[in-house]
Amino acid sequence: MALVYKLQAFSSFSVSAQNYNKVTSLITYPICSLHYKNSPFTEKHSIERYQRDRWLYQSQVELSQYQSSSCSLPSDSESIREDDIALQLPELKKLLEVLKRKRESCCGNDGDGEKCGPGNVFLVGTGPGDPELLTVKAVKVVQKADILLYDRLVSNDVLELVGPDARLLYVGKTAGYHSRTQEEIHELLLSFAEAGATVVRLKGGDPLVFGRGGEEMDFLQQQGIQVKVIPGITSASGIAAELGIPLTHRGVANSVRFLTGHSRNGGTDPLFVAESSADPDSTLVVYMGLSTLPALALKLMQHGLPANTPAAAVERGTTPQQRMVSMIIIIYGKHLTGNSIYN
Repeated sequence: MALVYKLQAFSSFSVSAQNYNKVTSLITYPICSLHYKNSPFTEKHSIERYQRDRWLYQSQVELSQYQSSSCSLPSDSESIREDDIALQLPELKKLLEVLKRKRESCCGNDGDGEKCGPGNVFLVGTGPGDPELLTVKAVKVVQKADILLYDRLVSNDVLELVGPDARLLYVGKTAGYHSRTQEEIHELLLSFAEAGATVVRLKGGDPLVFGRGGEEMDFLQQQGIQVKVIPGITSASGIAAELGIPLTHRGVANSVRFLTGHSRNGGTDPLFVAESSADPDSTLVVYMGLSTLPALALKLMQHGLPANTPAAAVERGTTPQQRMVSMIIIIYGKHLTGNSIYN
């Protein structure tokens, strides 16, 4: 079982008297919205994130005194992550105790002495960003959840739909900064489910398309936790519809392929699958591919994809901040840089 004390294992830091001064120093300077002040999504150190999740820190510091400003954070992102987790541990443990007592008070009143079963976990896809693209089922589950663990690519507008009594916990990941490891996320989901809570895991797009939802589902099911998946509109179909670009089209593209633009933990690098992806009769959609896109485009052309193949680069699709550049694929190889498209 995932008992309350397991929360101590989420980090090498424990909230001892020795570490108290260190962890409280994490947010003793103004909280910054770094480089993404107009982002529709949750940035790792945005004022919106800390205000939304302030219940996690309220025993240490009153966050309302801080104002968003442009400033630099310390370069040691791992220390920031560990300090942040250490700050959260007391409130997480307190919430787990409250949920367990609530479940115990609701069970056993019939005198039969039966124990309540664990709560349910819902893996919910929130689509590419536009809250109106959520399914009705997703909205209902979000509004009745006890606690919601949300990713970086869940839009702020979607999070406004969360019920007033629910708790939000940011577990997002971005390049160079993981607020939680995948193993820590697994344990959090298990701990809250075993406490009897209705747990919602919010993911951008569809939870089973490049979202590691399958790993979370497998882990929880192995622990005897029921998992329900509520699909979301994946970015490929949502953004294609927004732009009026068919993913398949009679006489032009008879199939579509989704490709991750980066690999982790020994996964297949997109550059090594370029040969099988260079199919002029198939639409290729690259997710999370900013860093590898120029090299991938060159590889695709080397494996026979025509240099004049139509292509588009899209940022923050379906949101008011959407930006798109149309081009032929040779532009990717010769001229495309991250700054020219994304900043």
